[in-house]
Amino acid sequence: MKKYFLILFIPLISLNCGNNLTQEKGATTITEEFAKYWYNGKAEITSYKLQQARYGEIHEGSAVTIFVTEDFSASKHVKLDNPKGAGSDAVNVLKLNLTKNFNTGIYPYSMMLSVFKPVNTVKWEHVLKITASSQEWCGHTFTQIDAGKDKYTAKLFSYFESEGNQEKVLPLIWMEDELWTLSRINPSGLPTGNIKIVPGLLQQRLLHSNLQAEDATASLAKASETPSWLGSEKNLMSYSIAYKEKQRTLAMYFSEAFPHSIAGWEESYPDGFGKDKKILTTRAVKVKTIITDYWNQNNASDVSLRDSLGLE
Repeated sequence: MKKYFLILFIPLISLNCGNNLTQEKGATTITEEFAKYWYNGKAEITSYKLQQARYGEIHEGSAVTIFVTEDFSASKHVKLDNPKGAGSDAVNVLKLNLTKNFNTGIYPYSMMLSVFKPVNTVKWEHVLKITASSQEWCGHTFTQIDAGKDKYTAKLFSYFESEGNQEKVLPLIWMEDELWTLSRINPSGLPTGNIKIVPGLLQQRLLHSNLQAEDATASLAKASETPSWLGSEKNLMSYSIAYKEKQRTLAMYFSEAFPHSIAGWEESYPDGFGKDKKILTTRAVKVKTIITDYWNQNNASDVSLRDSLGLE
Protein backbone atom coordinates (compact mmCIF):
# COMPACT_ATOMS: atom_id res chain seq x y z
CA MET A 1 0.00 0.00 0.00
CA LYS A 2 1.34 3.41 -0.96
CA LYS A 3 2.23 5.63 2.02
CA TYR A 4 3.23 9.24 2.56
CA PHE A 5 4.07 11.48 5.49
CA LEU A 6 2.27 14.56 6.72
CA ILE A 7 5.20 16.96 6.62
CA LEU A 8 3.72 20.10 5.12
CA PHE A 9 1.79 22.90 6.79
CA ILE A 10 -1.18 23.29 4.46
CA PRO A 11 -4.15 25.07 6.04
CA LEU A 12 -7.60 24.72 4.55
CA ILE A 13 -9.93 27.47 5.69
CA SER A 14 -13.62 26.76 6.23
CA LEU A 15 -16.39 28.16 8.39
CA ASN A 16 -18.54 25.02 8.57
CA CYS A 17 -18.28 22.28 11.16
CA GLY A 18 -16.75 19.75 8.79
CA ASN A 19 -13.27 19.01 7.50
CA ASN A 20 -10.88 21.92 7.93
CA LEU A 21 -7.59 20.09 7.94
CA THR A 22 -4.12 21.37 8.74
CA GLN A 23 -1.42 18.83 7.94
CA GLU A 24 1.04 18.90 10.82
CA LYS A 25 4.80 18.63 10.78
CA GLY A 26 5.93 15.58 12.69
CA ALA A 27 2.63 13.74 12.35
CA THR A 28 2.48 9.96 12.26
CA THR A 29 2.67 8.05 8.99
CA ILE A 30 -0.71 7.95 7.30
CA THR A 31 -1.66 5.66 4.46
CA GLU A 32 -3.16 6.95 1.25
CA GLU A 33 -6.27 4.94 2.10
CA PHE A 34 -6.63 6.74 5.45
CA ALA A 35 -6.16 10.17 3.87
CA LYS A 36 -8.64 9.50 1.08
CA TYR A 37 -11.33 8.46 3.55
CA TRP A 38 -10.88 11.00 6.36
CA TYR A 39 -9.52 14.06 4.52
CA ASN A 40 -12.17 14.33 1.82
CA GLY A 41 -14.09 17.35 3.16
CA LYS A 42 -17.02 15.21 4.33
CA ALA A 43 -18.21 13.41 7.46
CA GLU A 44 -19.09 9.79 8.15
CA ILE A 45 -22.58 9.49 9.65
CA THR A 46 -23.88 6.17 10.97
CA SER A 47 -27.28 5.48 12.49
CA TYR A 48 -27.94 2.73 15.04
CA LYS A 49 -30.98 1.02 16.49
CA LEU A 50 -30.71 1.61 20.22
CA GLN A 51 -32.01 -0.42 23.14
CA GLN A 52 -31.21 1.69 26.21
CA ALA A 53 -31.37 0.50 29.82
CA ARG A 54 -33.03 3.06 32.11
CA TYR A 55 -35.17 2.83 35.25
CA GLY A 56 -34.95 -0.95 35.31
CA GLU A 57 -36.32 -1.42 31.78
CA ILE A 58 -35.12 -1.41 28.16
CA HIS A 59 -36.28 1.54 26.04
CA GLU A 60 -36.22 1.67 22.23
CA GLY A 61 -34.45 4.58 20.59
CA SER A 62 -31.79 5.64 18.11
CA ALA A 63 -28.12 6.57 18.23
CA VAL A 64 -25.96 8.37 15.67
CA THR A 65 -22.19 8.69 15.35
CA ILE A 66 -20.66 11.53 13.33
CA PHE A 67 -16.92 11.26 12.66
CA VAL A 68 -15.11 14.12 10.91
CA THR A 69 -11.64 15.68 10.87
CA GLU A 70 -11.18 19.28 11.99
CA ASP A 71 -8.54 21.88 12.85
CA PHE A 72 -8.51 22.35 16.61
CA SER A 73 -6.75 24.84 18.87
CA ALA A 74 -4.24 23.17 21.21
CA SER A 75 -4.41 26.12 23.61
CA LYS A 76 -8.08 27.19 23.48
CA HIS A 77 -9.62 23.74 22.86
CA VAL A 78 -12.07 25.05 20.25
CA LYS A 79 -12.43 24.61 16.49
CA LEU A 80 -10.20 27.10 14.71
CA ASP A 81 -11.83 29.77 12.57
CA ASN A 82 -8.53 30.69 10.89
CA PRO A 83 -6.14 27.71 10.95
CA LYS A 84 -3.78 29.45 8.52
CA GLY A 85 -2.98 32.05 11.15
CA ALA A 86 -2.84 29.59 14.06
CA GLY A 87 0.59 28.18 13.30
CA SER A 88 1.70 25.45 15.70
CA ASP A 89 -1.48 25.92 17.75
CA ALA A 90 -3.42 24.02 15.06
CA VAL A 91 -3.97 20.34 15.81
CA ASN A 92 -5.65 17.92 13.41
CA VAL A 93 -8.31 15.97 15.32
CA LEU A 94 -10.81 13.28 14.49
CA LYS A 95 -13.97 14.51 16.14
CA LEU A 96 -16.76 12.23 17.27
CA ASN A 97 -20.26 13.44 18.00
CA LEU A 98 -22.37 10.62 19.44
CA THR A 99 -26.07 11.20 20.07
CA LYS A 100 -28.67 9.06 21.84
CA ASN A 101 -32.42 9.64 21.75
CA PHE A 102 -34.95 7.49 23.59
CA ASN A 103 -38.18 7.85 25.53
CA THR A 104 -38.85 6.78 29.10
CA GLY A 105 -42.63 6.63 29.36
CA ILE A 106 -44.05 10.07 28.64
CA TYR A 107 -40.78 11.98 28.54
CA PRO A 108 -37.77 11.87 26.20
CA TYR A 109 -34.01 11.77 26.72
CA SER A 110 -31.61 13.53 24.36
CA MET A 111 -27.92 12.91 25.04
CA MET A 112 -24.76 13.97 23.18
CA LEU A 113 -21.06 13.24 23.55
CA SER A 114 -18.26 15.13 21.74
CA VAL A 115 -14.69 13.83 21.61
CA PHE A 116 -11.70 15.68 20.13
CA LYS A 117 -8.87 13.20 19.58
CA PRO A 118 -5.65 14.19 17.75
CA VAL A 119 -4.85 12.03 14.73
CA ASN A 120 -1.16 12.24 15.64
CA THR A 121 -1.27 9.89 18.62
CA VAL A 122 2.53 9.93 18.93
CA LYS A 123 2.69 13.63 19.74
CA TRP A 124 -0.71 13.66 21.49
CA GLU A 125 -1.31 10.39 23.31
CA HIS A 126 -4.60 11.39 24.90
CA VAL A 127 -7.75 13.24 23.98
CA LEU A 128 -7.69 17.06 24.18
CA LYS A 129 -11.31 17.67 25.10
CA ILE A 130 -14.54 15.80 25.87
CA THR A 131 -17.98 17.29 26.46
CA ALA A 132 -21.28 15.61 27.28
CA SER A 133 -24.82 16.85 27.78
CA SER A 134 -28.11 15.23 28.73
CA GLN A 135 -31.56 16.75 28.41
CA GLU A 136 -34.84 15.37 29.71
CA TRP A 137 -38.00 16.87 31.19
CA CYS A 138 -36.59 17.04 34.72
CA GLY A 139 -33.71 19.25 33.54
CA HIS A 140 -30.32 19.06 31.89
CA THR A 141 -26.66 18.42 32.73
CA PHE A 142 -23.34 19.32 31.11
CA THR A 143 -19.80 18.07 31.63
CA GLN A 144 -16.57 19.32 30.08
CA ILE A 145 -13.11 17.80 30.42
CA ASP A 146 -9.96 19.51 29.11
CA ALA A 147 -6.50 18.01 28.97
CA GLY A 148 -3.55 19.96 30.36
CA LYS A 149 0.15 19.13 30.39
CA ASP A 150 -0.15 16.56 33.17
CA LYS A 151 -3.81 16.47 34.22
CA TYR A 152 -7.43 16.79 33.14
CA THR A 153 -9.64 19.59 34.43
CA ALA A 154 -13.32 18.69 34.66
CA LYS A 155 -16.36 20.92 35.14
CA LEU A 156 -19.79 19.45 35.90
CA PHE A 157 -23.12 21.28 35.88
CA SER A 158 -26.39 19.64 36.88
CA TYR A 159 -29.85 20.39 38.19
CA PHE A 160 -29.22 17.78 40.94
CA GLU A 161 -27.98 19.39 44.16
CA SER A 162 -25.44 16.66 44.88
CA GLU A 163 -23.92 16.88 41.39
CA GLY A 164 -24.21 20.52 40.42
CA ASN A 165 -21.40 23.01 39.76
CA GLN A 166 -18.32 20.90 40.46
CA GLU A 167 -14.72 21.32 39.40
CA LYS A 168 -12.36 18.36 39.60
CA VAL A 169 -8.82 17.42 38.66
CA LEU A 170 -8.23 13.98 37.15
CA PRO A 171 -4.98 12.19 36.28
CA LEU A 172 -3.88 12.24 32.64
CA ILE A 173 -4.82 8.63 31.91
CA TRP A 174 -7.11 6.83 29.48
CA MET A 175 -10.63 8.17 29.05
CA GLU A 176 -13.23 5.64 27.95
CA ASP A 177 -14.70 8.15 25.51
CA GLU A 178 -11.45 8.65 23.57
CA LEU A 179 -11.29 4.93 22.75
CA TRP A 180 -14.15 5.31 20.25
CA THR A 181 -11.99 7.57 18.08
CA LEU A 182 -8.77 5.65 18.72
CA SER A 183 -10.46 2.54 17.33
CA ARG A 184 -10.92 4.43 14.06
CA ILE A 185 -7.41 5.94 13.98
CA ASN A 186 -5.27 3.07 15.24
CA PRO A 187 -7.05 0.04 16.76
CA SER A 188 -3.76 -1.62 17.67
CA GLY A 189 -3.12 1.32 20.02
CA LEU A 190 -6.13 0.52 22.20
CA PRO A 191 -5.00 -0.16 25.80
CA THR A 192 -5.23 -3.75 27.01
CA GLY A 193 -4.63 -5.61 30.25
CA ASN A 194 -5.08 -4.00 33.65
CA ILE A 195 -5.62 -0.28 33.15
CA LYS A 196 -6.66 2.87 34.96
CA ILE A 197 -9.48 4.57 33.08
CA VAL A 198 -12.16 7.24 33.53
CA PRO A 199 -15.59 5.82 32.55
CA GLY A 200 -17.66 7.36 29.76
CA LEU A 201 -19.37 10.66 30.54
CA LEU A 202 -22.84 9.70 29.28
CA GLN A 203 -22.81 6.60 31.44
CA GLN A 204 -21.58 8.64 34.39
CA ARG A 205 -24.60 10.90 33.95
CA LEU A 206 -27.06 8.03 33.75
CA LEU A 207 -25.66 6.28 36.82
CA HIS A 208 -25.09 9.51 38.78
CA SER A 209 -21.69 8.08 39.70
CA ASN A 210 -18.62 9.93 40.90
CA LEU A 211 -16.34 11.08 38.09
CA GLN A 212 -13.03 9.41 38.88
CA ALA A 213 -10.37 7.02 37.62
CA GLU A 214 -11.22 3.34 38.05
CA ASP A 215 -9.50 -0.02 37.71
CA ALA A 216 -10.52 -2.12 34.72
CA THR A 217 -9.38 -4.93 32.48
CA ALA A 218 -9.42 -4.39 28.70
CA SER A 219 -8.96 -6.80 25.80
CA LEU A 220 -8.76 -6.60 22.01
CA ALA A 221 -9.35 -9.66 19.84
CA LYS A 222 -10.79 -10.85 16.58
CA ALA A 223 -14.37 -11.90 17.20
CA SER A 224 -14.51 -15.67 16.76
CA GLU A 225 -18.13 -15.31 15.71
CA THR A 226 -20.53 -12.44 15.28
CA PRO A 227 -22.94 -12.04 18.20
CA SER A 228 -26.44 -12.92 17.04
CA TRP A 229 -27.80 -9.47 17.93
CA LEU A 230 -25.40 -7.87 15.39
CA GLY A 231 -26.96 -9.70 12.48
CA SER A 232 -24.92 -10.42 9.34
CA GLU A 233 -21.81 -8.37 10.12
CA LYS A 234 -18.59 -10.33 9.51
CA ASN A 235 -14.82 -10.04 10.14
CA LEU A 236 -15.17 -7.99 13.28
CA MET A 237 -12.79 -7.07 16.05
CA SER A 238 -14.08 -6.84 19.61
CA TYR A 239 -12.77 -4.44 22.23
CA SER A 240 -14.06 -4.92 25.74
CA ILE A 241 -13.64 -3.20 29.10
CA ALA A 242 -14.63 -4.78 32.42
CA TYR A 243 -14.72 -2.44 35.40
CA LYS A 244 -13.69 -4.17 38.60
CA GLU A 245 -15.83 -2.34 41.15
CA LYS A 246 -19.07 -1.37 39.41
CA GLN A 247 -20.16 -4.56 37.66
CA ARG A 248 -20.10 -2.75 34.35
CA THR A 249 -18.81 -4.09 31.04
CA LEU A 250 -18.54 -2.41 27.65
CA ALA A 251 -17.93 -4.22 24.36
CA MET A 252 -17.42 -2.45 21.04
CA TYR A 253 -17.45 -4.31 17.71
CA PHE A 254 -15.76 -2.82 14.65
CA SER A 255 -14.55 -4.06 11.27
CA GLU A 256 -11.10 -5.60 11.17
CA ALA A 257 -10.42 -3.88 7.85
CA PHE A 258 -10.08 -0.14 7.39
CA PRO A 259 -11.98 2.14 8.03
CA HIS A 260 -12.78 0.03 11.11
CA SER A 261 -16.48 0.93 11.01
CA ILE A 262 -18.31 0.44 14.30
CA ALA A 263 -20.94 -2.27 13.81
CA GLY A 264 -22.41 -1.88 17.29
CA TRP A 265 -21.78 -1.98 21.00
CA GLU A 266 -23.26 -3.29 24.22
CA GLU A 267 -22.82 -2.41 27.87
CA SER A 268 -24.17 -4.22 30.91
CA TYR A 269 -24.55 -2.89 34.45
CA PRO A 270 -26.99 -2.91 37.41
CA ASP A 271 -29.94 -0.67 36.55
CA GLY A 272 -33.10 0.26 38.44
CA PHE A 273 -33.84 0.95 42.08
CA GLY A 274 -33.88 -1.00 45.33
CA LYS A 275 -34.98 -4.61 45.18
CA ASP A 276 -35.89 -4.22 41.48
CA LYS A 277 -32.29 -3.38 40.50
CA LYS A 278 -30.86 -5.92 38.07
CA ILE A 279 -28.21 -6.33 35.37
CA LEU A 280 -29.52 -4.94 32.09
CA THR A 281 -27.78 -4.64 28.73
CA THR A 282 -27.86 -1.59 26.47
CA ARG A 283 -27.22 -2.39 22.79
CA ALA A 284 -26.77 -0.40 19.57
CA VAL A 285 -26.79 -2.03 16.12
CA LYS A 286 -25.74 -0.28 12.91
CA VAL A 287 -28.51 0.60 10.48
CA LYS A 288 -26.86 2.70 7.74
CA THR A 289 -23.74 4.75 7.00
CA ILE A 290 -23.54 7.72 4.64
CA ILE A 291 -20.64 10.03 3.73
CA THR A 292 -21.75 13.64 3.30
CA ASP A 293 -21.06 17.28 4.08
CA TYR A 294 -24.11 17.39 6.33
CA TRP A 295 -23.52 21.05 7.31
CA ASN A 296 -24.55 21.94 3.77
CA GLN A 297 -27.63 19.68 3.86
CA ASN A 298 -29.86 22.05 5.85
CA ASN A 299 -32.75 22.72 3.48
CA ALA A 300 -36.23 21.31 3.90
CA SER A 301 -35.63 19.20 0.79
CA ASP A 302 -32.66 17.49 2.49
CA VAL A 303 -34.86 15.75 5.05
CA SER A 304 -34.84 12.67 2.81
CA LEU A 305 -31.28 12.06 4.01
CA ARG A 306 -32.72 11.32 7.45
CA ASP A 307 -34.99 8.75 5.83
CA SER A 308 -31.94 7.09 4.28
CA LEU A 309 -30.47 6.75 7.78
CA GLY A 310 -33.70 5.32 9.15
CA LEU A 311 -34.22 8.33 11.43
CA GLU A 312 -37.55 10.01 12.13
